[in-house]
Amino acid sequence: MKVLAVSLLSASLAIGVGSAAEAQQRCTFLQPIGGNGTTPIVSKRVGPDKLIGRENWNTDFIVNQPYSSFKFFFTANSSDAGAKYPVSGFMKFSDGSNLQVINEVMNPPMGTGRMFGPFPAIPGKQASQMNFKVGASGDPGALGFSYRISVQGCQ
Repeated sequence: MKVLAVSLLSASLAIGVGSAAEAQQRCTFLQPIGGNGTTPIVSKRVGPDKLIGRENWNTDFIVNQPYSSFKFFFTANSSDAGAKYPVSGFMKFSDGSNLQVINEVMNPPMGTGRMFGPFPAIPGKQASQMNFKVGASGDPGALGFSYRISVQGCQ
C-alpha cells in the first residue's frame, strides 16, 4: 500500500512539474509585415491572380527578438464545406536561408483550424521572419476561400 501511495505521489508531482513548466512559457503574437499595427491576426482570401500582378498568398511576420519556439495558427473562414487550403509555413533566417515547417492540405469546417508547432528555434540561426503561405497556383480548387492566420513567438 505504501508503494502505491508513493507511486501516486510521484505521478502527481511529475504532472504538476510538467504543468508548471508549460504555464511558465510565455508566447507573444508576432506582428505581420505590412499590417496596420492594430491586430496580429491577418484575414485573407485565396484568390486568382490579378489582371496585373499576382495575388499575394504569402504573409510574413516579423521576429523582433530571440524566441525559443514558434507556433502558427490557421482558422478557416469559408462556409464552403469542400474548401481545401494548401498551407505552408517557413522559418526565415537573417542569413537568407529558410526552413519549411508546414506543408499540408487542410479541410477544416468554418471557424475551426489548427495550431502548428511549437517549432523550436534552430541553434546557430537567427530567425528574422515567420512566413505563412495559403493557396498555390497549382491548385485552382483552393481559390475563393477566406481564412485567418497568426504566429506566436514563445520564450
